[in-house]
Amino acid sequence: MIDIHYSPEVADARAEGRPLVALESTIITHGMPFPQNVETARRVEAEIRDHGAVPATIAILDGRLHVGLTEDQLDRLGQAKDVAKLSRADFAACLARGGNGATTVAATMIAARLAGIEVFATGGIGGVHRGAEESFDISADLHELSKTAVTVVAAGAKAILDLPKTFEVLETLGVPVIAYGQDMLPAFWSATSDMPAPLRMDSAAEIASAMRMRAAMGLDGGQLVANPIPAEAEIPADELRPVIEQALAEAETQGIAAKSVTPFLLGRIFELTGGRSLESNIALVLNNARLGAAIAVELGKRRG
Repeated sequence: MIDIHYSPEVADARAEGRPLVALESTIITHGMPFPQNVETARRVEAEIRDHGAVPATIAILDGRLHVGLTEDQLDRLGQAKDVAKLSRADFAACLARGGNGATTVAATMIAARLAGIEVFATGGIGGVHRGAEESFDISADLHELSKTAVTVVAAGAKAILDLPKTFEVLETLGVPVIAYGQDMLPAFWSATSDMPAPLRMDSAAEIASAMRMRAAMGLDGGQLVANPIPAEAEIPADELRPVIEQALAEAETQGIAAKSVTPFLLGRIFELTGGRSLESNIALVLNNARLGAAIAVELGKRRG
């Protein structure tokens, strides 16, 4: 069995049976510069604590899987260079080689399952990239959602993706996609899209009950909770569309591919929106942390 290193806070929560919420680490290493990355990570962790749960930020440091980071470890990760961006394919290799790695959605789900954590709050999931019919560029996040029993709270899929194809794949894989409090799916920086939600739930209690029912039925995989960005922080889809198209065109011209695509696009959209996209990103992650904590609390009430 893999050796997991729990932070003192997470170890205490496990011993006491308190609700836990997993957090990814690529937002720290690949999402924004130091010290803003660490400051944001601490804000997200604080939001989870304020809503009754315990945060567990996940990363690999020196070949060890850490579930929960101390203040010093968070600072170290925030300033580290050449940290691997890990998904299902390279997670084990990083551990075996003694490397440093930040976890994507898929890798965080795997680590959360190993640690017995049922809820994971993030920004947006990966999915089907534009032009995937030629590149076959589809995130491992989608298949992970069909395999690993973790409820993932996100503001939908990242808006730079082919959203209709992304949600079509999730439907094919049998992943429940639940819009929180509305009938339309959110589109990351935008609270709504033109895509109707397959499922709608209006409370953390409903979401927790659905997860417990899936377990009782022996169904594999998790749930995706699509939580709309707060209205005051959103960037309307009509405003974002030409910005995204420009960033995509630049990526194609420059030959940006594979794991480099998403960081490039997010960086260009940040520049083209004058920083608004990052402000919105932070707001939606905090919003997802609040809902993730509420779901974890409700799951704790239904532990049988």
